[in-house]
Amino acid sequence: MHYQRTLGAVVECKGIGLHSGRVIRMRIHPAPEDHGIVFLRTDTSDRVSIPARLDYVIDTTLATTLGRDGVVVSTVEHLLSACFGMGVDNALVELDGPEVPIMDGSAAPFVYLIKSAGTRRLSSPRRFLVIERPYRVVEGEKKAAIFPSKELKVSFSINFSHPIIQDQALDFTFSDRAYDLEISRARTFGFLKEVEEMQSQGYALGGSLENALVLDDYRVLNEEGLRYPDEFVRHKILDSLGDLSLIGLHVLGHFRASRAGHTLNHRLIQRVLADPSGWRVVSLPYPEGISEPSHEWRPGVAVGPIPKPA
Repeated sequence: MHYQRTLGAVVECKGIGLHSGRVIRMRIHPAPEDHGIVFLRTDTSDRVSIPARLDYVIDTTLATTLGRDGVVVSTVEHLLSACFGMGVDNALVELDGPEVPIMDGSAAPFVYLIKSAGTRRLSSPRRFLVIERPYRVVEGEKKAAIFPSKELKVSFSINFSHPIIQDQALDFTFSDRAYDLEISRARTFGFLKEVEEMQSQGYALGGSLENALVLDDYRVLNEEGLRYPDEFVRHKILDSLGDLSLIGLHVLGHFRASRAGHTLNHRLIQRVLADPSGWRVVSLPYPEGISEPSHEWRPGVAVGPIPKPA
């Protein structure tokens, strides 16, 4: 895992766009070293490529949206989280619509695709952004910060005035296996009373109980219930890893957030990248004190109950 990786084969799926409500087909291709994760809209005549990098983020309202030359791709965070979580550094993502399919509202279907294809080692070393001093952003009661650490950790807390959610907090130490088992299956969530307002603004047109956790004033409406007792905060960590991947490097630091979302995550990343005095970039050998992960995903390997994409 010192080296960059890509997929071992082409994989594809199709599904509903959460906000557009359109059926969208997605095909993910292997890509060479230093390519990064790049999106390509196949339904546009000019075939604009949009790198999954902070510079191309144009909106963070309810999802992360990338754009370039008037072409956009939205709701990218779950796929980016899966690629980051499973060690895929380079891929070309073709879409015939304006957003990544929401699938079941988690990253698990994308993890399934990655494990079905397997991953392949490339010749260039993987690079790490090592945090050496704290960075913080605060917006009222919302907070996000990152601190020095010899490994990637995420600590997230949320608070909602709802009997099911209330206060939830989780400390997560990153590894691909831990991501797969503890984070990837956590679904996005929303409140029934907010759906009509969101739809009037052009959001959540494809939302349903098949692709999100939905709560009324007292309970979860999904018949199958929760996948984790604290699924809500786990999904926040899932989203945060997708947002952190927009740095374009693997991060070694301790990300801490309270009541944060995409907008505050991106503000923190902007602050970090704008001030390089508090971090350094390293590649081979592995940073001192960091153990090389030994796991490598191969086709057909599956860990835990993972829903198959439609």
